Amino acid sequence: MGEPLRVGMVGAGKISGEYLKTLERLDDVRLTAVTDLDAGRAEAVAAQLPGVAVAASVAELVRRPDVDAVLNLTLPAVHAEVARAALDAGKHVYGEKPLAMTREEADGLLALARERGLRIGCAPDTVLGTGTQSARAAVDDGLIGAPVAATAFMTTPGHERWHPDPEFYYRPGGGPLLDMGPYYLSALIHLLGPVGRVTGAASRPRAERTIGGGPRAGERFDTEVDTHVTGLLEHTGGALTTLVMSFDIHAARLPRIEVHGTEGSLSVPDPNGFDGPVELHRAGGEWERLPVAGGYRDAGRGTGLADLATALADDRPHRASAELARHVLDTMLTLLDAAREGLWLPVRGGCARPEAVRP
Repeated sequence: MGEPLRVGMVGAGKISGEYLKTLERLDDVRLTAVTDLDAGRAEAVAAQLPGVAVAASVAELVRRPDVDAVLNLTLPAVHAEVARAALDAGKHVYGEKPLAMTREEADGLLALARERGLRIGCAPDTVLGTGTQSARAAVDDGLIGAPVAATAFMTTPGHERWHPDPEFYYRPGGGPLLDMGPYYLSALIHLLGPVGRVTGAASRPRAERTIGGGPRAGERFDTEVDTHVTGLLEHTGGALTTLVMSFDIHAARLPRIEVHGTEGSLSVPDPNGFDGPVELHRAGGEWERLPVAGGYRDAGRGTGLADLATALADDRPHRASAELARHVLDTMLTLLDAAREGLWLPVRGGCARPEAVRP
């Protein structure tokens, strides 16, 4: 085994804890530096992990000779800015979703990475776990016949119930589709391939939201984006997906994802997790649980970064790629455009279906 990929982490907020749990047990990735706008948070990470340095700024971190790749865990509004700084410094990038706020920002990052011969990876990497990948194996092995349709539902009353500072979920760049859609769309693209065109509708039932807990409990803030989005997606292979993403549903008994084919149906676990049961209903039969047939076992947030590291060593494409993330972003933005205009609209930025993770 070669030397591990040395990683500098930008952003030591809540999600960083999940990444650190994974990075600590990976052999092919090693955290060497961390920075955060709150120096105390960066110092707390370094105190947990001997040998990890604290950088005073993003500019300092990306210049460090012991950083090969930058793990970008900043707020969505600055994802592209931090990624560009890393690429300009000659570093690979792996970041939280979304890749960028606009198609133009995403295209600029992809162009810069190609120019510099660098890799960009992007969450979610949950689709690389045994849940989505076992479901994909069932589709690829023809267990449901030819795919015909899928349904995908994410319903919640809203993140202000539990998040102490939830405003960014309700500002431009937020909303249920841009927040949770990447998990569902990435899984659907693994299962059924890229999306060719979309239509839909969206609404904003409540003009204000109330923070439910923490030191700011009871504070009200404006809702600046649509909080209930319904979409119809036509995949390039012909299958149709019905999608509902909502911050306005108090309770539901809806499946996360189901895929239906000419010979049967498939129940897919929550794409916000890495594992979970995959169940198959063959035509004329009963529901049966399928064995694990693919995916990284015991995966966690950061598995996509590890996949990028091994892809570099093996000179192969990495799976949680910027190209996939760009297509997901384009699909979401086009769906919101279609909802405003009341039209079917083409998704012009396609992508290749990522390579499956087989045992």
